This record gives sequence, structure tokens and C-alpha cells, in this order.
Amino acid sequence: MVFDLRGALLKKAEVESARLDDFEFRLRARTFRLLAGPHALDPEALVAEIATDSDEAILARHPELLGAYEECRAHARRQLIDERGDPTPYKLA
Repeated sequence: MVFDLRGALLKKAEVESARLDDFEFRLRARTFRLLAGPHALDPEALVAEIATDSDEAILARHPELLGAYEECRAHARRQLIDERGDPTPYKLA
């Protein structure tokens, strides 16, 4: 039996990509959920917009969110790291 290094590296890349994509999606959803509260917007409707639009397009439609976006994104990131761990890719030793 031969160890397939190429296959192992491709598998690692797939797993890492999926993990990072999952973290990024959760970060976007949590950011907009946090933004909705203080601005009296429906969090479910605002979060649903991330499925079809970029952050920039959503913020252009809701300019009142622009000032708090970076702060909410940083807060959401800290929450997710506390809950799910650091998203930095794992290195092969």
C-alpha cells in the first residue's frame, strides 16, 4: 500500500476551504444580525439578504448600518472564535 501524498493534500485543501467558507458565512450572518438590533430592522430579513447580495450592496441599501458595520463585524468574529475556534488554516508539520 502506498501513501497518496497528492490525494492527502487535495483532501486537506477541500476540508480547509469548506471550514473557512463556513466561518465566513457565519461571520456575515452574525454581523448583520448584530447590526439589525440597534437599528430596528428585522434580523431575519436582513440576514436573508446575504444569500443574494454582497455586504457592500446591503450596506448601500441600508446606509444607517454603515457606521456600525466594522464594530459589529469585529464583535461577531470574536464571538465565533470563542465558540468555534480560530479559523486560521491548520499547518501540516
